[in-house]
Amino acid sequence: MSAHDLITINGRWGFDYTYFAGEAATRFFRELVENRRIMGSRCPACKRLLVPARSFCDACMERTTEWKEVGPEGTLETFTIITTAFPGLPAPPIVMAYVTLDGADTALINLVHGEDLSDIDRAAARLNALPRVKVKFVDEPKGRITDFSFELLKDVA
Repeated sequence: MSAHDLITINGRWGFDYTYFAGEAATRFFRELVENRRIMGSRCPACKRLLVPARSFCDACMERTTEWKEVGPEGTLETFTIITTAFPGLPAPPIVMAYVTLDGADTALINLVHGEDLSDIDRAAARLNALPRVKVKFVDEPKGRITDFSFELLKDVA
């Protein structure tokens, strides 16, 4: 079958939902709002520190037991520059990236600020250097992932 034979189906999703955070995510989000810190949970079997914190290790399915603060700095692992508007996101262009915070063994995704996005190709080349970032909290956290974003620590070459 060629690409010409494939069909596309237009659709639209618009619905309200309630997210049940569970024990680990509840604590993770409370730490954001109450203490302005990012916490991970350690797997007792493989010793990985999982961020965001979770109740069970995604690699070996052991229940996590220990909690530990990570960051506030880390390394940008991979990114995308979004140039199309999406509901709930800031006006494009924006950078979304996976960042591994210092002390963590897994990455989490959030916005990255501090890169000039007027020339997308140039910005992408600079971000490919996998620069260091720091966590930046909003003035009034609400216990959501949007309570923080990442900011480039310095200009990348």
